[in-house]
Amino acid sequence: MSLNDTINAINGVLFSNFTVYALLLTGLVFTIWSKFGQFRALTHGVSVVRGKYDDHDDPGAINHFQALSAALSATVGLGNIAGVAVAVALGGPGAIFWMWIIGLLGMSLKMTEVTQSMLYRNTDDPDNPHGGPMFVVKKGFAEWGLAPIGTIIGGIFVITVIISAITGGNMFQAWNVADITFTYFQVPQVFTGIVLTVAVGLVIIGGIKRIGAVAGRIVPIMCALYVIAALVVLLANIADVPAMLGLIVKSGVPEFMGGESADATGAFLGGTFGYAAMWGVKRALFSSEAGQGSSPIAHSAAKTDEPVREGVVAGLEPFIDTIVVCTLTALVILSTGAYNRAPEAEFLDSSQIQFVQATDSETGEVRENAWTIETPPLPQMSSEARRIRQAPENASGWREGETIFFVVAADEDLNTGRDLRKITGTVNRNDDDLWVVSWNSLDSVMTPHFREHDDGSFDLGIYGDYAGASMTAYAFDRQFPGLGKWLVLIAAWLFALSTMISWSYYGEQGIYYFFGTHGEESAKPAVLIYKVIYSLLILLTTILAMPLFGPDKKAFIATDHELDMWTTLGLGVMLVANIPIMWLFGAKAMGAYHEYFRRMKAGGDPPHDAPPITDVVEGKDVE
Repeated sequence: MSLNDTINAINGVLFSNFTVYALLLTGLVFTIWSKFGQFRALTHGVSVVRGKYDDHDDPGAINHFQALSAALSATVGLGNIAGVAVAVALGGPGAIFWMWIIGLLGMSLKMTEVTQSMLYRNTDDPDNPHGGPMFVVKKGFAEWGLAPIGTIIGGIFVITVIISAITGGNMFQAWNVADITFTYFQVPQVFTGIVLTVAVGLVIIGGIKRIGAVAGRIVPIMCALYVIAALVVLLANIADVPAMLGLIVKSGVPEFMGGESADATGAFLGGTFGYAAMWGVKRALFSSEAGQGSSPIAHSAAKTDEPVREGVVAGLEPFIDTIVVCTLTALVILSTGAYNRAPEAEFLDSSQIQFVQATDSETGEVRENAWTIETPPLPQMSSEARRIRQAPENASGWREGETIFFVVAADEDLNTGRDLRKITGTVNRNDDDLWVVSWNSLDSVMTPHFREHDDGSFDLGIYGDYAGASMTAYAFDRQFPGLGKWLVLIAAWLFALSTMISWSYYGEQGIYYFFGTHGEESAKPAVLIYKVIYSLLILLTTILAMPLFGPDKKAFIATDHELDMWTTLGLGVMLVANIPIMWLFGAKAMGAYHEYFRRMKAGGDPPHDAPPITDVVEGKDVE
């Protein structure tokens, strides 16, 4: 077994259903234990973020708003938007109902893990505090006389944080921004790398105060741009929104509660209640990073002497990330009809198309129970498809290298409960300048045939295969052609910048954990080396994304899938390590939580007038 196969097998265990169930149980327990602390986040948490409790004499480096922005900048991003599209495309509208449920439970997870980190953070230097699950387990075990064990567990957690920071938080972001910018505007990847390297380097070398200041500006801007664009689309389809909300609920609850699985129409193949629920749960948990232990590192820099106060602020993260951003994305996809879209083009005669047994590409031998399709050149796209793509009037509308699919009837898909399957292919031009397709194979004991319409005719439609962020961009383009391209490009840059600077800080705190045993000065050289390497990796990644040896040969150290594989490993280990930490020290966090609100209810530490919003955003209210 290769190294990649081994890592992917480990990731399959780390992100198994058992992990999902453990997170669900943990979120439910702390929701009940905190007496539905989500309400505190939406009320008291908002007041704290607004600056009504900010005090420049408190220990910490940045105010509550900047700490929340720094943490959000690592969670709200293209991965989050793409994850919603994947959940809807595969699980259907019902997946969103479960994203709402998990978003609410995630608020209690964030409150608990951040409160723990605030209780155990290191404030030896009040202007530069350090915290996170590694410090929780190190100090917590030391209190029990088990300091060596806590130090080792904390070190393992730190290694996974650094791996995640370098791969998913840095290289994967740079790779995708360079690729998107080149795809849309043919800007050489290395130019994108130079700009990103300089921008990120200038921010992270300035430390957490500069990171907080930049995040405090970028996050509101990027969220506002996306929310405004989504609202414009929803306003154009406002008459359909109530029906879409009803569809989400109806598809998200089981049949015995009046629910009903979403119909398989157009490009959507359908999905069972369980399939929709699992996709919604996974996307919400893993996109908001609730219970993962990353965002407590950013929140530990907050300027406050009340640990619970920052914990309540952190509870707002899943609400913004999942309840607001994810819902808007889902409604755009549903209201524009992107998830169950009609075909881009259609063959008129089924006799032109044949199902044949697939052969092995190396030996040429026929593969048993494997099928592919033989088709003539592609017909021109429909006028609606060409409108969405802004294709010239006489152009066919197809793009080199894009993926398309047929919907066929074959062996039953246990996830959807239906016999509908996809068979995909890649579009290319042949020597006669015609658009042809290289079709992949489909495993099926049953000989595939085309899906039948209600009138008995065959569905010979050719569907564009939009996945992740491209699905979201396509949904925007369906309403306003061209909007999706610009929105995804701008979002890619803003989200990548904010993610890279936040994850650089997470890795930096890991370096401090290893080298800061004798204080700030002992860790400075190692931290500086880390920051330089972190910045240069951006440039290296974009160079390796370039076609250095011809259009089809790239000098890869790793592909985007391999980078994602490594960051998934790091995040998975973080998740599995942090859940037990939350249980071990949950009682202390909940004790502090209830004691804090008893004091607040008795009139302790009343709020002052909110400072000007510009001072809050810029952090001037705590200077």
